[in-house]
Amino acid sequence: MIKILVVDDEADVQPLFQQRFRKELRAHELEFDFALSGEEALEFMKKEHSEIVLILSDINMPGMSGIELLSKIRHDYHEPEPVVMMITAYGDDENRRQAIENGANDFLTKPLDFNVLKDKLKHLLE
Repeated sequence: MIKILVVDDEADVQPLFQQRFRKELRAHELEFDFALSGEEALEFMKKEHSEIVLILSDINMPGMSGIELLSKIRHDYHEPEPVVMMITAYGDDENRRQAIENGANDFLTKPLDFNVLKDKLKHLLE
């Protein structure tokens, strides 16, 4: 099972993921946890980091940005090191460059194409 932490300040993301991955959740292929901020994500990581396989993080959030969160995760969590995919509403080169420089494994844009995300998750399951 892949345990995924989704970090996004928009609360409507949670039911969207649960709806789009209903089949995978029922089959116990995936498990989602949700944090509404970078700070909340770090608190969650303190308790559960060894189980988290993938972090999907929005870049533009109030308080700690997704880039700052990514930097802290890469600094503090090595074994096992989670895969981190950054999500942003802006497909701009500056956010992409910063995400890659800070160790992002991949980059997705909003609105999320769930078929693309599912394909990426399949590769993690292999």
